[in-house]
Amino acid sequence: MNHHKVILILIDGLGWHVAKHAMGYLHALCESRQASVFKLQCELPSLSRPLYECILTGSNPVVSGIRHNQIVQLSQQQSIFHLARQAKLKTAAAAYSWISELYNRAPYDAVRDRFTDDESLPIQHGIFYHEDTYPDSHLLLDAEHLRTSHNPDFLFIHSMNVDDMGHRFGGDSADYRNAARHVDVILSHYLPIWQEQGYRIIVTADHGMNADCSHGGNLPEEREVPLYLVGDGFDHTARAMEIKQIQIRDLCALALGIPVTHNDELKAFLS
Repeated sequence: MNHHKVILILIDGLGWHVAKHAMGYLHALCESRQASVFKLQCELPSLSRPLYECILTGSNPVVSGIRHNQIVQLSQQQSIFHLARQAKLKTAAAAYSWISELYNRAPYDAVRDRFTDDESLPIQHGIFYHEDTYPDSHLLLDAEHLRTSHNPDFLFIHSMNVDDMGHRFGGDSADYRNAARHVDVILSHYLPIWQEQGYRIIVTADHGMNADCSHGGNLPEEREVPLYLVGDGFDHTARAMEIKQIQIRDLCALALGIPVTHNDELKAFLS
């Protein structure tokens, strides 16, 4: 398979019930057949650290052992970062510190790990943050710095402001909805640049948010999340196909040009 560059964007806490009307630019791309959108159901429990592991390794929390947010240890699974490194591809991430803890070094040490450049690690180049209020605008600048400085084959971008507003004000609040609109506007600056340069871009969320300012359970507003496939590298023709959250790792692998076997049917999403 030919290698392609992939950007995976995780908007923490973005529920489908808000994404379907707040992400104006992403849905504009869908209407113009430059993107496709799918509604996924996240795995349980609908908590962040277990679902980072689910998205990036294809293992649900019962299998991975990352069952709640307070488990601080390196992943025991094969992440997309590991698969990319085995294929001799370059990796980078602008993400929350828990990503560094799962795939590079645990526990996270801000002095050592905030700025990471180490060819031996699964995430070779990283800019990690450790406060939920870290602005999404700064995060995207971090990501673009990594992209332009290191030219990674796989770049992971993980924003936290939507989740932060949901925990402060609830999943049915103007603050939560406006945080989603804000990150959509920021993405509208970068996505055309990345599309023009031929990236295959995947945008999704780990979980949603309920009216109690939390998540973790089985409510639709906690479990239903969006998946956007952006760029010419994906087939945007109408079809009734389903994709599961545990398949995102393998979709990223196939988009990169790394063969997989048990999720071979995902090739239908690629053009």
